[in-house]
Amino acid sequence: MELDTFEQLLTPTGRDLLAEVAARAGVESDLALGTSLRRDHPPELVAAAVTQNHLRGQARRKLGEDAARMYFTHDALEQATRASVSRARTKRLTASGTVAVVDLGCGIGGDLVAFARAGLRVRGVERDPVRAAMARANLGALGLDGEVIEADLGDVQPQTDEVPFLDPARRDAHGRVFDPAAMTPPWDVVAQFLTRPAVVKTLPGFPHAILPEGVEAQWVSDGGDLVEACLWGPGLATAPRRATALPSGAELIGFGDPGEIGDVGGWLHEPDDAVIRAGLVGELATRMGGHLVDGHLAYVTTDEAHTDPLARSFRIVEELPYREKPLRAALTRHDVGTLTIKKRGVDVVPEQLVKRLKLKGSRTATVILARIDDGARAFLVEETGHG
Repeated sequence: MELDTFEQLLTPTGRDLLAEVAARAGVESDLALGTSLRRDHPPELVAAAVTQNHLRGQARRKLGEDAARMYFTHDALEQATRASVSRARTKRLTASGTVAVVDLGCGIGGDLVAFARAGLRVRGVERDPVRAAMARANLGALGLDGEVIEADLGDVQPQTDEVPFLDPARRDAHGRVFDPAAMTPPWDVVAQFLTRPAVVKTLPGFPHAILPEGVEAQWVSDGGDLVEACLWGPGLATAPRRATALPSGAELIGFGDPGEIGDVGGWLHEPDDAVIRAGLVGELATRMGGHLVDGHLAYVTTDEAHTDPLARSFRIVEELPYREKPLRAALTRHDVGTLTIKKRGVDVVPEQLVKRLKLKGSRTATVILARIDDGARAFLVEETGHG
């Protein structure tokens, strides 16, 4: 979208057009709606309004009710932080005594909204003129105070009381990038900010090996989805590594202790993905009074029933044969017809295996397939606790 087209959307005529599109979109096809509206409005403005209506619908999953009043681009919405995650990050910032944030590369201002709503003084910096204009419009549409300037982050000096926040872009012309050096700005630029109190949102696959000394890495899941790693610079860091699960807010901190390994007990526990990516499975096992079943497998086992908000817990009903034919016979004996397969460390496509088993029983069951001590094993389990 061109800047002048977006600015037309902000006029009374543009706002009326957006309202009309929203009212008619569920009744008419995009083709019919566009044809009708182009009789009275420029084609580029109609296209922009229809696109915004679609993006607002998509954004509702991330941003809730705010999405209906905000403006987006496809790429900026994809990178935008979920509102629940932004709120959690902002709560931690305010608890640290932070009073002001400068968002260096603010995009359409999703995180600015959370910062401003919490009462922080906010300043956004965005070099793309359309995104900068959208960030200003989004703050205004939600009745929030804040400044957004169009500039390159390298040309802006954070004020003494401002905590820099960066969310480097993780897409290029070819799609997603997974190498921190390929982000925009690249890792060497981002790392310079982490020598002081600063916060960086980055990819969930952020490599532990390049984490600077004195910087905390926090992995965050939301509703079971691993969504980001967040790096906290000196002055804000309070632990080496942290795993956080939303919406509960359950957390685990530690150093990445590998943990002890032992025999499979009566229960298996599947850690939240944030715990796994943070390398805190060993600490979780200690907290649960258990141990790992294998040094390369993210499963905790205990002899007694135990639940933890950062794990799904399963009671082992029976160890089953791993090979397909005797596995089918065992599941048939249990009258299983609907099967869920969870796997760790084995070369199995669960959907294909379920199809081949051709189970016809009346019961629903879960089987965990895992490679333990270099051998594949199968366990019929019953879930007893979930975060």
